[in-house]
Amino acid sequence: MTIETMPAPAARPAPPSAPAAAIAGVVAAGAALAAGELAAAFIPGASSPLVAVGSAVIDLAPPGSKELVVALFGTNDKLALTLVVAAAVLLAGALIGLLARRSALLASLAIVALVGVGALAALRDPTASLLNVLLAAALQVAAGLLVLETLMDAARPRPEAATRPGAADEARRGFLVKAGALGLLAFVGHAIGRGVIDGRAAATAATAAAAVAIPATVDPAPSIAADNAFDIDGITPLVIANDAFYRIDTALVTPSVDIKSWTLRVFGMVDREVTLTFDQLVELPLIERYVTITCVSNEVGGDLIGNAKWTGVRLADVLDMAGVQAGATQVVPRSVDGWAAGFPTGWVTAPERPRDALIAVKMNGDPLPVAHGFPARLIVPGLYGYVSATKWLKEIELTTWEAFDSYWVPRGWSKTGPVLTQSRIDVPRLNAGYRTGDTIQVAGVAWAMDRGVSGVEVRVDDGDWQPATLATALGPQTWVQWRFAWGAVAGRHTFTVRATDGGGVVQEERVTPPPPDGARGYHSVSVQVD
Repeated sequence: MTIETMPAPAARPAPPSAPAAAIAGVVAAGAALAAGELAAAFIPGASSPLVAVGSAVIDLAPPGSKELVVALFGTNDKLALTLVVAAAVLLAGALIGLLARRSALLASLAIVALVGVGALAALRDPTASLLNVLLAAALQVAAGLLVLETLMDAARPRPEAATRPGAADEARRGFLVKAGALGLLAFVGHAIGRGVIDGRAAATAATAAAAVAIPATVDPAPSIAADNAFDIDGITPLVIANDAFYRIDTALVTPSVDIKSWTLRVFGMVDREVTLTFDQLVELPLIERYVTITCVSNEVGGDLIGNAKWTGVRLADVLDMAGVQAGATQVVPRSVDGWAAGFPTGWVTAPERPRDALIAVKMNGDPLPVAHGFPARLIVPGLYGYVSATKWLKEIELTTWEAFDSYWVPRGWSKTGPVLTQSRIDVPRLNAGYRTGDTIQVAGVAWAMDRGVSGVEVRVDDGDWQPATLATALGPQTWVQWRFAWGAVAGRHTFTVRATDGGGVVQEERVTPPPPDGARGYHSVSVQVD
């Protein structure tokens, strides 16, 4: 009698090492990100997963996080956030790779979940297309799964590694070469997608700026005279160039606006709804004004402030076209990406104190740069940007003060945002060295939009306050340069500055952080005199 034995079940392939599996997961996550970036570049209505998740982080961040990020990274806050999100995705990829050592199914579901987070974040964008977001997500999942399976297979130990000398090293090198090549391909794909997205917004603005004729102003700004600025090395220029102007907003990717289809809608508590194309907007009387604007996150002595010549239509003129109804106590401007501000209607309509708030279409004589709000933005003298300075303007709603809270108010910031009186020392620089007998030029800028600055004083160490010399201000809506000369004596010395506004109110000495309504306190700089 013959006894037949059942064949032994095939041995399950040995899993890759933990480091190799983590590398495979990181590269797979990178491939998914690259696929998402390329999809955002070439599929209308799809969003970059990094941008979508980063925007959600900004929107959902707890109170206090904004000022912390701005304090740490300044105008590089968006880059820092994008890098943090990317690092988190790659870390999640490493964990997925480790999970794949135990279960390919669970790892696949984890990739779907990771991509799903980006898709859900993308659907928060009012311009997103559900179908195209899902298509982009499918491409990301496919890229991630394909790369993960390819690298996990390449990382598995081969049977010949135990019998042939050097086989294990060859397999390890082969895996690393394959992982490096796929990682490089993902990096290139991501760079291409990002370049297309960033370039598209700039190209749209440049093409439109070249094609659209903006009429001459009916009320030009005065020319800058010699007495408006001091010739002191290191002092902040009276007018900040467009490419040097600070930028703080919530847009991780600059919106790309098609000026041919762009309109500005005015609605809500108005007698008649008004919709203007760009051509119709610039046919209205255009005026020029030098206006200094600043971010509420600006620390004492900070540089989140700038002065420029803005050209645009009076906001009051457009509101008059619509007919503001009695009881409409709040103006709510919105951006094309859904961001909204809000400020009192009376701030721009009160006849006893006209402020020339502008729907600006030019900055320093050029069409608005795309990063600063092309094709139109709001400039409201005397208010911090978070309640007024809406870029990429799309619509203006008239409503009541109680009916709506703008973007930053639920996040812990004051609903009213008048700019506080402040002053800053530009020179000398902190810890600069001098010799006894030198004449030290202490100089900087002071602002109190829209009240104007009536005086600036400087204190040396604990001495008396002494008046500084003011340049002639361009107007109450701008900052003013100041200077103070001091004969140096040996020792360590501290200069402190304070300003007085046009109404005679002295800048507050009380120190407060930016939240909820702006930083207070005096700016000081110390020097060493030998």
